[in-house]
Amino acid sequence: MTKLIGTMPDVAVDAPADGPVIAHPKPLLRRVYLKTFGCQMNVYDSERMSEMLSAEGYANTADPADADLVILNTCHIREKAVEKVYSDLGRLRDLKIERQAQGRETIIAVAGCVAQAEGAEIARRAPAVDVVIGPQSYHRLPELADKARQQGRAQIETSFPEDEKFNQLPVRTLGPASDGQAARRPASAFLTVQEGCDKFCTFCVVPYTRGAEYSRPVEKLVDEAHRLVDEGVREITLLGQNVNAYHGEGPDGSHWTLARLMHALADIPALERLRYMTSHPRDIGDDLIAAHRDCSKLMPFLHLPFQAGSDRILAAMNRKHTARDYLALIERIRAVRPDLALSTDVIVGFPGETEAEFDATLAVIRQIGFAQAYSFKYSPRPGTPAATIGEQIPDVVKTERLARLQALLDEQQTAFNAASIGQTIPVLFERIGRGDGQLVGRTPHLQLVHAEATPLLLGRIISVEIRGSGQTSLRGVIKAA
Repeated sequence: MTKLIGTMPDVAVDAPADGPVIAHPKPLLRRVYLKTFGCQMNVYDSERMSEMLSAEGYANTADPADADLVILNTCHIREKAVEKVYSDLGRLRDLKIERQAQGRETIIAVAGCVAQAEGAEIARRAPAVDVVIGPQSYHRLPELADKARQQGRAQIETSFPEDEKFNQLPVRTLGPASDGQAARRPASAFLTVQEGCDKFCTFCVVPYTRGAEYSRPVEKLVDEAHRLVDEGVREITLLGQNVNAYHGEGPDGSHWTLARLMHALADIPALERLRYMTSHPRDIGDDLIAAHRDCSKLMPFLHLPFQAGSDRILAAMNRKHTARDYLALIERIRAVRPDLALSTDVIVGFPGETEAEFDATLAVIRQIGFAQAYSFKYSPRPGTPAATIGEQIPDVVKTERLARLQALLDEQQTAFNAASIGQTIPVLFERIGRGDGQLVGRTPHLQLVHAEATPLLLGRIISVEIRGSGQTSLRGVIKAA
């Protein structure tokens, strides 16, 4: 995903009738191209980087060839994502050489989890890179980009600074409202409430790239949510690597849980929907389960990874729960919210996984039934304990298992969507669709809905009768506006 904001002119120019052209002393705007890989947390980080750079005089551009600063905000979860970054860096190197030949400067920055994990290796492998900066330090990006320009050598910052980055970032803003009807302020937004993870699953790099768990103070989050809502946001998704471990300091000096924070945010009158992700089964407490019953603004949708159905594999992953624990937890949540839709993450081909253990994963999926899911072949990540296990599964076996797993998940998602046909569902319209006169929105269960409607309905929750469905989306007709 690429974060785009329109460009602006470099200078204001007057041409008097009796004199030479006069350029006003308006500062020359630098342009930045920002490309985001990976999770919703990276999307949020890219938005904050864009806001920060805008305050420093940068205008965003959709074209890297027009950029003075190019940023790749990276993901390190899987090997393919990392190699995609290096592939992009090869193309950017060529672009940088072309711009240099034209007398134009380009600073290339690698941010995010690949930067944190690989550090100086990036500068060695891709010498065209000028800045390498981890996800806990991106508030220093403008400073390091200037240093790279001045010193002509790579700047690397992958420490975990004592001064928390959120204290250094500018006040959150969505920018000026658009004049046109086709482009509106977003109706939904992400809000990072927690970062890092202390679980140390043996396959996961997050504790090494994002650090220990940190929860932002309640007052700062409520203030940021108020600003988002004041600018037109109607749905907020609370983000964290382990979001339900949230324990931020409240205004009363105590540590608040995610459920207590959720109730405080629900008191914002114009905020109509709340979501949260990603959760760990070990950290869903009684009050969060009760929030799914008692908080009307909390949508009936939960993303809760279980990763594998075999207890032996779960132990090898250091997940700290069993398949039975997971099933019992889902039963408890569904008891208070029967219409809950579930999403999950599943890994196939973890080292040592037998065919019977893979079948146990399929059995859990059949028993629960998922509305959505993300499935992956196990990918050894350098520095994680699982990468050193000797019983690595051949890729051909992982590919075959993934195909079987995905077929079952696709079948469940298709059936879940088909069950919506004939229902009238409240849809929050978020953007204009590809078809003429079409808007795209989401149901409380996070399903995409396409419907013919005027752009005036963007940012509003409208009743839609569902007339058709596919594996990934629904088609509907406006019933009331």
